[in-house]
Amino acid sequence: MKRILILESNEAFAQELSTHFTKEGFEVCGVTGDGMEGIKLLEKFSPQVAIVSLLLRTCDGFTVLEEAKKSGRKTDFVVLGNFSDDKIIGRVIDLGAKYYLMKPVSAELVGERVSELSEAPMPKTEPFERRRAASLDERISNIFISIGIPPHIKGYNYLREGIKMAVNDPSMINNVTKGLYPIIGEHFQTSASKVERAIRHAIEVAWNRGRVDAVNAIFGARVYIGSEKPTNSEFIALVADKLILESMV
Repeated sequence: MKRILILESNEAFAQELSTHFTKEGFEVCGVTGDGMEGIKLLEKFSPQVAIVSLLLRTCDGFTVLEEAKKSGRKTDFVVLGNFSDDKIIGRVIDLGAKYYLMKPVSAELVGERVSELSEAPMPKTEPFERRRAASLDERISNIFISIGIPPHIKGYNYLREGIKMAVNDPSMINNVTKGLYPIIGEHFQTSASKVERAIRHAIEVAWNRGRVDAVNAIFGARVYIGSEKPTNSEFIALVADKLILESMV
């Protein structure tokens, strides 16, 4: 009986996957939405297959794949996410994923891809599949995931709200202190100064994780080098401009 590990932060979908694979005769050795716990479960059970969502608590799916690759683990990974950028998807595949499936995706389709992993040779199906255009929230979240902004810090939601505002009204970027921060603060029932500090902290967390290459991959150019990092308004403008341009293509 094949062991399968499910790392998915959406509890309802995680349970749906668990039920599906149990019915298909798999031994589900763990279900969690916590990335660090997922790494421990990989080490403990050495499952033949792991379903890994890019959006996880404590650490993201990229980190799980990176740790598995470092350890030389033989687990086959099927990765789920909303990100449609070919460079980011290529990174997922380079880290060892057999398939990348765009959400939303059914448990049945995930099951089909897992079943194909036991066949030889590997199927001709593309290693990643596009399901639909992601929503603005999902696209922003996927950018945060790839550069290492964790969803549990306050700046994550403040920053996402600011980017959405800048996408809908680009002029907001010229009025960050007196316009954007107070509006975000009112929305989250906090002060503008706390919004500014939390956003700055979120950006610092990403840069301290050393994922500058991922940042530059997203923006399509070598924007930052080494310890350089953007101001709050620069980062919001960069992400908003990218999303606006993508929607025009």
